[in-house]
Amino acid sequence: MPNPRRILLVEDDPVINQTVADRLSGEGYDVVRAYDGPGAVAACAESRPDAVVLDVMLPGFDGLEVCRRIQADRPVPVLMLTARDDESDILVGLGVGADDYLTKPFRMKELVARISALLRRVERAVELARDPSPEMTVAGLRIDPGARRAWVGEEETRLTPTEFDLLVCLARSPGQVLTREHLLAQVWGWPGGSGQTRTVDSHVKALRAKIGGDRVRTVHGVGYALEERT
Repeated sequence: MPNPRRILLVEDDPVINQTVADRLSGEGYDVVRAYDGPGAVAACAESRPDAVVLDVMLPGFDGLEVCRRIQADRPVPVLMLTARDDESDILVGLGVGADDYLTKPFRMKELVARISALLRRVERAVELARDPSPEMTVAGLRIDPGARRAWVGEEETRLTPTEFDLLVCLARSPGQVLTREHLLAQVWGWPGGSGQTRTVDSHVKALRAKIGGDRVRTVHGVGYALEERT
């Protein structure tokens, strides 16, 4: 049997930490736990997890600083937990390398689904690297799916795995409006009707900040399209 996927769980509330750890263990994951910022960075370096579930509010230093430090050491998928449903806080989290976020209180079923989707995207990225798609040039961008690199003009831009997958999805249908539900299914692997369209909106805003806001057109009530700049 293959080794179970390892999840680093960082949550300072001992009751929540234990409850989430028990559920993830029951789902077959190998769970490593930490309770503060310094402990999270040390545990990530030692355990080399496949994904991290990371609370924003932590003793020592906060989850944003944890995310910065662990991503600088080794890119790893991060699902951030936040008690604040504030868009600016969410965008800061995405900006320091988080791949997804979940606001408290959350349902365990949704947490497990989000982790599973993160890990599937990692597996898909590995498969694409073995059999890469050709480079794309669209909207003044050069995108190399196999190397998972993107350039704005001549300058490379650093994207999180989710941002990169979102960009590739849009770039494969330039000028076409893709619904939020379609993007959720293609990029996040979530079924239609999941009701998590705000996740798409937050990631599009984070992507725009890196590639230029006028490249992604919003069709209100429908979705987004990657457009050539005028």
